[in-house]
Amino acid sequence: MRRLRRLVNKRSLRWSEGVCVLEGPDLIEAAFDSNAEFEALYVDVAEQTSPLVARLLKKAQDRGVRTFALATGVLEKIADAQTPQPLLATVRLPMVALNEVAVAGLVLVLHDVRDPGNAGTIIRSADASGAGAVIFSGQSVDPFNPKTLRASAGSVFHVPVCVSSLEDALAYFSNAGARTLATVVRGGASHRDQNFSVPTVVVIGNEATGLDDASVALCDDRVTIPMAGRSESLNAGIAASLIAFEAYYQREDATSSSPPRSLKGS
Repeated sequence: MRRLRRLVNKRSLRWSEGVCVLEGPDLIEAAFDSNAEFEALYVDVAEQTSPLVARLLKKAQDRGVRTFALATGVLEKIADAQTPQPLLATVRLPMVALNEVAVAGLVLVLHDVRDPGNAGTIIRSADASGAGAVIFSGQSVDPFNPKTLRASAGSVFHVPVCVSSLEDALAYFSNAGARTLATVVRGGASHRDQNFSVPTVVVIGNEATGLDDASVALCDDRVTIPMAGRSESLNAGIAASLIAFEAYYQREDATSSSPPRSLKGS
């Protein structure tokens, strides 16, 4: 159990072993549905017969995943979540290499995004909007941090997630013909005026300081979300979500499939 607790708490161990911990039935079910590579499943012995847990245990049995029944209270001491979970699992990191990311649609790059809630929200919005991938660069939070995993609501298993330097990521996409856009609070072209029908990379900066000048200079252009109120800036998760869904609506418009009204209005 010491190893499980260390995997929950230590990024270095997660990366050296290539394994992360999933807490709770929802994340574990998403991992099963995506054919993630499981190492083991751990269950509170008192919860084994509950319908949801029993169903996931059956999936584990069918796939040959090792399962361990633990005394009540043990999982609570291991998990990061405040609400006790009846199940934990260890899985291989659901990550792709940069050269495996398709140069198509919208790709979001999170540069120095530190908050796991923001990171998980962006992964979830990327999944919901059909974005091509989410890339973590710089000093961004670990995408496989337990809090990030929970905030993604399982979407970490549905959208490609990659870790790369900003320079390598932008060079990879630029060389393949994609446009690269840096988000800035003011002074950029509106996200509503971008052409997201072509492969586009949008870089989201740190929650407090945004992107530095050197990072902005690496991109082809700058993009800004217009605001009417007195707020200084938008939350990183909200900003990325607005851009992701604008790109989704534009792609849907291009297919003539009558999508919901876009952010551009009537």
